[in-house]
Amino acid sequence: MKLFLKLKTAVLLFCIITCRVGAYAQIPNSGFENWTSMGSYEIPDNWGTLNEKTAPSGVFTATKASPGMPGNYFLKLTSKNSGGKGVTNGIAVSGKLDTSTLKPISGFPYTQRPAVFTGKWQYMPFSSSIGQVSATLTKWNSSSGKRDTIAVAGQPLAGMIMSWSVFSLNFIYQNPGVPDTCIIYLAASGAVPFQNDYLWVDSLALSGSAAGIYSPENFTKELNVFPIPAKENLSIDFSLYKPMHIKLKLVDATGKIVWEDEPGIITGHYQNNVAMARFAKGIYILNILSENQSEIKKVLIE
Repeated sequence: MKLFLKLKTAVLLFCIITCRVGAYAQIPNSGFENWTSMGSYEIPDNWGTLNEKTAPSGVFTATKASPGMPGNYFLKLTSKNSGGKGVTNGIAVSGKLDTSTLKPISGFPYTQRPAVFTGKWQYMPFSSSIGQVSATLTKWNSSSGKRDTIAVAGQPLAGMIMSWSVFSLNFIYQNPGVPDTCIIYLAASGAVPFQNDYLWVDSLALSGSAAGIYSPENFTKELNVFPIPAKENLSIDFSLYKPMHIKLKLVDATGKIVWEDEPGIITGHYQNNVAMARFAKGIYILNILSENQSEIKKVLIE
């Protein structure tokens, strides 16, 4: 009987730990089922929005809608005119959002290396200022006092999807470390929001396991990639510690190579200006490859 009780206790503890780990590893309120009333409006639990900022105008860019896919609810983001103050972007962040800069302040604890960021969406841009969906994995670097980007998965909202569809965005890893935080950023519009741009999302998840990583050792010096964000042109400028054969690739959030250059053996300085206006707005990764190494830079096109 004692042995049975010990085994039963062990199994119970295992189940509790497993459930906690599973809950910890996933996105808080990923299906947008839980909302908190703030009196005149609601906010999705564990998500930062601009509803507080626009509440005095009686305008809310993040709203609860139904039915969910699946579940009762989904998140509806809509860029709206907020009482003569211009159009406010429909933005939500998995954590805290700076309502002044419209940038994420924090995310949620996450310590895995997923392969894909998935979910369900509908969206419609009414201008060239298109929004985006992205997930960024980061880790605090105590030496530099900054956060290191581990991986990014994202996609601009080009075109339109006017019925519920599944999206699956591959993570592009830039660092061999294990993250401690994930930040999910959802925006109905780009830098200049346009009235009625909308993004609906539901059933978000991080899944799979990424294998392989680029070498963290730098082989370039004085590497400059600017401006960030880029609009029309991106300047790439660097020197090498020693002569070597170089390739450059610009990869979009789906892993597609949209630009590449192979200057061959570089003995000193490399400089190139890449026309960016031909590419869709969103997050890209610049990959600089030598014979057996790679260096990564994140590029944002607006």
